[in-house]
Amino acid sequence: MSQINSNKTNDKIAAKNLVTIDKSDIPDGGMKSYKQEDDSIILITRDGDEFNAFDGKCTHAGADLGEGLRCGNRVICPWHHGTFDSTDGSLIEPVAMKGLTRYSVTRQGDHLIVDTTSNINERADNDQLADTHTIIVGGGGAGFMTANQLRHTGYGGKITLISADNKAPYNRPLLSKAFLAGQMDEGKLILGGSNWAGRNNIDLRLNQRVSEILPNENAIIIENNNGDNEKQSADFLVVATGAEPKIPPFKGADLAGVFTLRSMSDAKAIKEASQDKQVVIVGTGFIGMEAAAALSQAGEAASITVVGRSARVMSNIVSQSVSNTLIKMHEEHGVNFAFGANVADINGDKGKVTGVTLTDGNEIKADVVILGTGVAPRTDLLEQVDDPDGVQVDNELQLRDGVYALGDIAKATNQMGRMRIEHWRVALQHGMVTAAAILNDDNVNTLEERIPFFWTAQYGKSLRYSGHAATPDKGILFGTPDDLDYIEYYFDDEGENTRASAASSLGRDKELIAFSELLRRGHAPTRAQINAGFDIIEQAHALSP
Repeated sequence: MSQINSNKTNDKIAAKNLVTIDKSDIPDGGMKSYKQEDDSIILITRDGDEFNAFDGKCTHAGADLGEGLRCGNRVICPWHHGTFDSTDGSLIEPVAMKGLTRYSVTRQGDHLIVDTTSNINERADNDQLADTHTIIVGGGGAGFMTANQLRHTGYGGKITLISADNKAPYNRPLLSKAFLAGQMDEGKLILGGSNWAGRNNIDLRLNQRVSEILPNENAIIIENNNGDNEKQSADFLVVATGAEPKIPPFKGADLAGVFTLRSMSDAKAIKEASQDKQVVIVGTGFIGMEAAAALSQAGEAASITVVGRSARVMSNIVSQSVSNTLIKMHEEHGVNFAFGANVADINGDKGKVTGVTLTDGNEIKADVVILGTGVAPRTDLLEQVDDPDGVQVDNELQLRDGVYALGDIAKATNQMGRMRIEHWRVALQHGMVTAAAILNDDNVNTLEERIPFFWTAQYGKSLRYSGHAATPDKGILFGTPDDLDYIEYYFDDEGENTRASAASSLGRDKELIAFSELLRRGHAPTRAQINAGFDIIEQAHALSP
C-alpha cells in the first residue's frame, strides 16, 4: 500500500511540473508569461511554429519578463533592462549577470507541454586558453563580470582577482538603497552567491593592494601588509580599479562622524552612527538622495537634512518638474532641505562633528555628515596613459595588447560616442565585452552597440534613465511626475530634427524600453516626431530585426 501511495504522490508532483499552454495565446514574434501557483513564472517566446520556454523571472531582481518588451530576438526586463536571447535565454545585456533557465517543450496538438523540471541549459566547457593566466585588479562590478563571464563562456586558464576590499565582490548600488534602509542583509549583496570564487576556480585575493601596474610587461606589483612587494605577470591584465569619493577641501572634513559612501564598511558605519542622531547629507545627486531616502526608510535617524547649492535635486539628470516631485516625496517622508548655499565649514568639538556652517551663514546641527559630492576615477596606477577624464581605450577596452582598462576609469566608446560613465550597468557591460575580447568571441555585442542606463530607487519607487544628455532642460514631458507616471525625453538643443539623446521615466517602463532600443540602434526619435505623436513602442517593434 505504501508503494501505491508513493507512486500517487510522485504522479502528483510530475503533473504539477507539467504546464499546459495554448499555442494560440502567444503571438508570432512575441512572448507571454504565465504565473504559477507557487509564484514561479513561465515565459514562452514564439517565432512561427518555433516555441521556447524559460523561467520568466529576470535573473537580476525577479521582474516578470512578460511585462517587458520583446524586440527581435531581445527579451528586455521592464525594471532594469536586463536583456536575454529569445531563442536560448542567454544573457545579452546586464544588469542581469546570467541567462535564463530554459525548459523543455513538447507539442500536443494545439497545446504546449512545458516541463519545469527539465532544464536544457548548456554551459560552455572551460577548455579555451587553458595555459594562460588572467589577472584582474579590482573587485567591483567590472572586475567581477569579467571573471564571471570568462568562466561561464569557456575560459579554462587561471584567473586571479585582486581586491583591496575585505569582502568578496558585492552589489555596490544596493548599499545606498536596500542595505542602508535595513531591507537587505549583507549576505544577499554578494555577487554570484556564497563561495562564488571557489565554485568557479577563481583565486580571489582580498585585502591586497596593487602599488604599481606595468602595462608594458603585463604585470603588477602587490604590496603586502608587511611592506614586501610581489610581482605577478599575466597573459591578460584587466585593470578595473573603480572610483573613489571626492572630498571637498572643507575645514573639518576629517572629523569623526564625517563619512563618504562607497564601500560596505562605509555603509555599515553610517547605519551604526546614524541611530538617534542628526544627519546632514551634502550633495543632491543620486547618491545623496538615495542615502536620504534609505535612512528615512530605516527610521532610526533623529533628523535628516540635505544641503544643496541649487534649488534642484539630481539637476544634471532630470528637469525642474521631475526634481520638484522628488523633493516633495522626500519632504513627505520627513527629510529637510537647505537649498541655495554650499558648505563653508564642518564644525566639530574634541575631534567629533557637531554641525555644518553654510556659505550663507546658516548653521545646521549634525552628529553625522555624509559627503555625497561625487567620485573621481582611480587612475593613479596608470599615470603614464592617464587622461583628465579617464583612460583612453579601444572598442574592446584594450589599452594595449593583452591589457584592458574598464569600469569607472575607462573613457570608452558606446553607441553615443566616447565618454566615461560611472554607472553599474556600464561597468558590467565592460566586463562582458572584455571577457569576449579575451576569448575572441564575435557573438557578444561590442560597446558601440550598447547604451548607458541607470536607475535610482527612493521610497520603493524607481526612476529609470536611459542614454546620456548634455542637459535635462530641453526636454519634452509626457504624463505627470507627481502621479509617478511620466516619461521625459531630453535633447541637447532646441532643433526640431534633433534626436533625443536620453529619457527618464517613472511608471512607463515599456515606453522607456522602446526608446532605449531605438537609441541603441541609432534611431532615437526627433523632437518633431515626438511632438507629432510618435508611437515609440510600435516603432521599436517595426525596426527590430
